[in-house]
Amino acid sequence: MENDKAYTEDRMRIIQEAVPGKQITLAHIIANPEPVLYKRLELDSAGDYCGAAIGIVTLCPPETAIIAGDIAIKTSAAQLGFLDRCSGTLIITGTISEVEASIKALTEYCEKKLKFTICEITKS
Repeated sequence: MENDKAYTEDRMRIIQEAVPGKQITLAHIIANPEPVLYKRLELDSAGDYCGAAIGIVTLCPPETAIIAGDIAIKTSAAQLGFLDRCSGTLIITGTISEVEASIKALTEYCEKKLKFTICEITKS
């Protein structure tokens, strides 16, 4: 029996815990998303999807998403698609080079200035 699972009768209960730390756990660029992905994420409010890339970043503590969002939009012409200071989720959109420049800048800032543990930036 694993430590994070408690079994009761025929049901399994999974306990999730947030571990405090300073880290970026996901930094991913979707280079050529399908239009339906934009629509499902409600990033296409103007109805003028133009094939922009999507950058997804998750940060802990979650309030760091505010700082990261600020850095992301000041670094390039990328746009802020979504920011949640409660979950630490940040979504940015723009050209592949804009999104990549923004994610590189915010991860570098978090690593060097805030002493965060940083994950690899991935791309699909």
